[in-house]
Amino acid sequence: MKLTSKGRIAVTSLVDIALNAGNGKPVSLSEISQRQNISLSFLEQIFLSLKRSGIVRSVRGPSGGYLFARSPNYIMIYDVILAINEELKITKCNGIDFGCVSSKKSKCLTHNLWNNLTNHISFFLNSVSINDVAEDSYDQIFSKKTVNDDKQSIEIVKRDEIFNIK
Repeated sequence: MKLTSKGRIAVTSLVDIALNAGNGKPVSLSEISQRQNISLSFLEQIFLSLKRSGIVRSVRGPSGGYLFARSPNYIMIYDVILAINEELKITKCNGIDFGCVSSKKSKCLTHNLWNNLTNHISFFLNSVSINDVAEDSYDQIFSKKTVNDDKQSIEIVKRDEIFNIK
C-alpha cells in the first residue's frame, strides 16, 4: 500500500479546517501551512484536487480561504484519498489479469491475503469522517471484545452496526 505524505497532509489539512472554520469563516492555506508546518505550495496542489472533487470550496477576498463543500460529517477519509489520486492497494497486481507474478498471468500465492487487507483498510477509511478525526471519536465506530482462552487473550474488533453486536 502506498499512502504518501500527500494523502496524510490532505487529511491533516481538512481536519485543521474542521477545527478552525468557526461560524463559516474560511481558513486560508497560509494559516494551515503555519499551524501544521506544511509547505504552502504543496497545500495549493492538494487543495486544487480537493476543490475539483467537491470536498472543499474556495472563498475569494482578503478574508478568503477554504470551507467544506459539504458537511465534514459526510466526507470520509477514503473520499479524500481518492480525491488526490492516491492508490490504496497492497497487491502488486496490474489490475487487468492479476499479473502478480511478472512472467505469468496468475495470482501470486499471497494475493488473496493482501487483497483482503486492502479491502479492510478501505472499509476502515470509508467508515471514518473528517469530523470523526477532528473530534477524535473514530474509535467509537468499532467495539472491542476480549476473548479469553487458556493460552492467550485476544481482542476482536468489529463494526457494531454491520455485525449487530451489542
